[in-house]
Amino acid sequence: MTFPISTARAGLVFTALLAVAVTTACSGSPPPPRAAGGATQSATARSGDVTIRASAVPTSTLGAAVASEYGIQRGDDTVLLLVALRKGAEGQEVSIPAQVRVTVTDLSGQRQDLPMRELRSGDLLDYIGTVDVSAPDTLRFDLQIVREGGEVSSMQFTREFHPR
Repeated sequence: MTFPISTARAGLVFTALLAVAVTTACSGSPPPPRAAGGATQSATARSGDVTIRASAVPTSTLGAAVASEYGIQRGDDTVLLLVALRKGAEGQEVSIPAQVRVTVTDLSGQRQDLPMRELRSGDLLDYIGTVDVSAPDTLRFDLQIVREGGEVSSMQFTREFHPR
C-alpha cells in the first residue's frame, strides 16, 4: 500500500510528531524548531490501526542535547529522518517494531539507501537516519516498512531544503 501525503496534512502533524517523539525520546527536551524557511518537514499515514509518522529536518535545527542523544552531528548539510510507528488511542499509543528501509532521491536523480537505526527511550521505539543535502534541493523519501508478521506498508513524501 502506498499513502500519498499532502503538504497541508503533513503540516498539521509536524508539531505533534516531534513533540511526542523528541520530548519522550530525549528525556523532556523541547522539540526541534521547524526546518529552515519555516516549512514543516513531516508526513503521516495510516495502515489499518497503525499510524506511521516521518519527519525530515536539517540537523542544524536540533538542539545540542537532542543531537547528542541521537548520536548525530549538527549541520546545515545534513538532514535527520525520524520514523515512528504507533498503535492505540492518542496519549496511549505504543511503539510498533518494524524493519524500515528508506531510499532518498535528490533533484538530479541521484538515489541512495538511507541506513536506519533504532532509537529506544523507555517503551518508545523510533527509527532514525541521516542524509547529506546540498541546499537548495528537494529530497524524495521512499519508505518501505515491514512490521512483525510480514505486513508491508509504503510511504513516499518530498521535502524542500533551503540554505539558512
